[in-house]
Amino acid sequence: MACKARIRGTLLIPFALSGLWLGLWACTGEPPQQAPTPPVAARVPKLLEVHGDKRVDDYDWMRVRDDPRVKAYLEAENAYAEAVMKSTEKLQAKLLGEMVGRVKPDDAAPPVEDNGYLYWTRFERGKEYPIHCRRKASVGAPDETVLDVNALAVGERLCKVAGMAVGPDNRLVAFGVDTRGDRLHTIRVRDLGSGTLLPDAIPGTAAEIAWAADSRTFFYTTADASIRTYRVMRHVLGSPPASDALIYQENDPTFEVSLRLSKSRSVVLVKTASETSSEWRVLDATHPSGALEVFQARTPGLLYELEHAGGRFWIRTNLGAPSFRLMEATAGKTAKEAWTEAVPTREGALLEEFDAFRGYLVLAERVRGLPRVRIVALGDRSERTVTFGDAAYEADLDENPEYGRHALRLRYSSPTVPTSIYDVDLATGVKTLLKRDEVGGGFEPSRYEVRRLEAPTADGKRVPISLVLRRGLRLDGAHPLLLCGYGAYGHSVYKPNFLPERFSLLDRGFVVAIAHVRGGQELGRAWYDDGKLLRKKNTFSDFIACAEYLVAQRYTSPDRLFANGLSAGGMLMAVVANWRPDLFRGILAEVPWTDVVTDSLDPNLPLVTVEYEEWGDPNRRDDYEYLRSYSPYDNVKAQAYPAMLVTGAFNDTQVEYWNPAKWVAKLRAMKTDPNPLLLVTNMASGHSGASGRLERYRLTALKYAFMLQLRGIAE
Repeated sequence: MACKARIRGTLLIPFALSGLWLGLWACTGEPPQQAPTPPVAARVPKLLEVHGDKRVDDYDWMRVRDDPRVKAYLEAENAYAEAVMKSTEKLQAKLLGEMVGRVKPDDAAPPVEDNGYLYWTRFERGKEYPIHCRRKASVGAPDETVLDVNALAVGERLCKVAGMAVGPDNRLVAFGVDTRGDRLHTIRVRDLGSGTLLPDAIPGTAAEIAWAADSRTFFYTTADASIRTYRVMRHVLGSPPASDALIYQENDPTFEVSLRLSKSRSVVLVKTASETSSEWRVLDATHPSGALEVFQARTPGLLYELEHAGGRFWIRTNLGAPSFRLMEATAGKTAKEAWTEAVPTREGALLEEFDAFRGYLVLAERVRGLPRVRIVALGDRSERTVTFGDAAYEADLDENPEYGRHALRLRYSSPTVPTSIYDVDLATGVKTLLKRDEVGGGFEPSRYEVRRLEAPTADGKRVPISLVLRRGLRLDGAHPLLLCGYGAYGHSVYKPNFLPERFSLLDRGFVVAIAHVRGGQELGRAWYDDGKLLRKKNTFSDFIACAEYLVAQRYTSPDRLFANGLSAGGMLMAVVANWRPDLFRGILAEVPWTDVVTDSLDPNLPLVTVEYEEWGDPNRRDDYEYLRSYSPYDNVKAQAYPAMLVTGAFNDTQVEYWNPAKWVAKLRAMKTDPNPLLLVTNMASGHSGASGRLERYRLTALKYAFMLQLRGIAE
C-alpha cells in the first residue's frame, strides 16, 4: 500500500525560527530575510467510530481530492519547503551534478536474442528516456528503432512505458503508456515497418500484453475502480476497444489478475492470486478465441508460479515445501496430484524464482539473506552453483527469452561493484562479463568497503544489516549514518546493490546501511510471515534494534543517525518516529502510508481488499485493534520529533496523497520541538515519482541536502 494530501482557506501563522533555518544561517553566514512560515491546516473534527472505538480526525476533509483546499494546502507546503531549503540550492545543484556525472550519458545494454532478433536499450546524451532497438540476428543487419520513449514523452511532465511486447511475426509492438503516474496505461500498437502508430488505443489497462500466435490478436488486463486488475480482455487489431471480448473476470476482491505469454510462446498464462493462494489458467495461443482452462484450482494456502517451456509446465510451489520447490507437469495432467518433483526444497534456501532452458533448470535462491544461483542439468541432475565474493550483493536472473540458448543472462552488483551483466555457460558454469556500467566522477571502488552485520533483537532474532563505508573510517560514533528499511510483502526494496548516488554521502563521511527487517523475505518465508498481520510490529522493533546496534558498535550516534523508507517503508519511518523519536536526528519518509486504519476500512481504495492478508482486515475486531495500536497517523502524540522530510505524489494510487499530508498536518499541530518538518508533494506524478532517467536524482539531491545541512556538512 502507499500515501495521501490537504486544505482550503489555509491559515498562515507566525512560527519561530526552526532549527534548520538557524542552521542554514550558520552554514551560509548570511542572515535570513525572514523565517519561512509553515502552513497550518484547517481543523474540521470528524467523529469516526468502529467496533465501539471512537476516533476524532481533524483532517479527514483532505481525502476529498476535488476540494480546492487540498491543492491549495499542498502547494503551500511545497512553497514552504522550497523557502526553507532555498539556501541549499547551490548544494543541491552540486549534489545533482555529482550524481548525474557518475552516469554514462550515452549508454547501451548488451543485446538479448528473441525470436530471430537482437534487442537492446540505449540512452542518448541529453535525453531522459530509453530508446528500444533491435536488429536481425544475422551479420550485417541494420539497426531498427522499436520504440523511442523520448518521442512519446514530448509535451508530457511524466511518461512511463510498460508491457512492451513484439508480436510473433515481428511486425508490430504493443506497449502501455502512463502519463499521470496512476498505473493506468493506454495500450498503443506501433508498426515496426512504417514506424506509424495504429489507430488502436485502449485506455485504463495494467499494460500486461500477451500476443496470440496469429499476430493480430492480443490479450490484456484492466482494473476496477480501486485499480485492482480483475479482467482479461481480448483485442483484435482494427476493432474498437468497446467490442473487445471479456475472457475472464475475477470477482473475489482479495484476488488480483495478471497475464503473460509463456517462454514457449505457445501458451497464454493468466494468474489470479491473493497474498496466500494462487490459481492459473492457460490458453493455447494458436486458438485465441478459445476458453481459458484452470491449471490447478485455488486452494487456501497453496501458492504456485507457472511457466511453459520444452513441452512441459514448470511449477514453483510451496506445496509440501514452505521455502518452495520446483515441480513439473504435462498438458492434460495439471492438478497438483499429478505434479512430479523436478528439484526438491533445500534446508535454509528460499527458492525465489526459476527459469527453464533446453536441458537445464536455473534456480535463483536466497541463503542467509544473500542470493545464490544454481544450475541443474536435467540429464544427470548434476548441479553447479554460481558464486559471488562480496560480503553483501544482489544477483538477479536477467532477460532470458530463448529456451534453446546455451548461456544464462545474469545481472550482478554490490554497493561497490557497478551493475554487471554476465553470460553464464549452462554446461560449465563459466561466467563471461558482457558489460559493467561505467561510473564517472572519479569513482574508485577500492576506497570503500562492504560489511554484513547482525543486530540482536529482544525476542532472540538476528537482523541482517548490509552497510558500505569509506575504507579506514574510524568507528568512534562521530560519523553520520543513513539507515534504510522496508519490511513488507516479502520484498526487499532497499538492496545491497550499486547506486551511484550513494557516493555523494559516502564521500562526505556518511555510512549507508540497510536493515533487512522482518516482513521482507531475506531470511526465508518465515522471516516474511513473522513481520505481517498480527506480527507486524516485529518490522518496527527490528528496525529500532538495528539502529541501536549501530550506535552501540560506534558506527554513529543518535544525533548523527538518519532513517529513510519508501511506501510501506515510509510507514515504517512514521511508526519509528512515534516510538523512538530520540534515536534519530532526521527521518526521510517517502510516500508513507500513515492513515492505516481509515484507509483499510475503505474497500473502494486501491490495494485495500487485496492486501487484507498482508495487513489485516479492520472489519474484524482483533485486526482493527492491532492496526489501531500502531497506525502512525492515529498515534501521533505531543512529544519532540526528529527533523523530518516527507514526500507525496498527487496521482499516487498506491499510497494516496492524503497520507503524508494528513500526517504532516497533525504533526505540526502536536509536536513540541522546533525541528524542521517539510512536506514535498509531486503534483504531476504517482507512487514511483519522476519518470526521467536523470530527473529522478533531483529528489535525491534534496534529501541529501536536507541531511547534510542538519549535520553542518555543506560546501
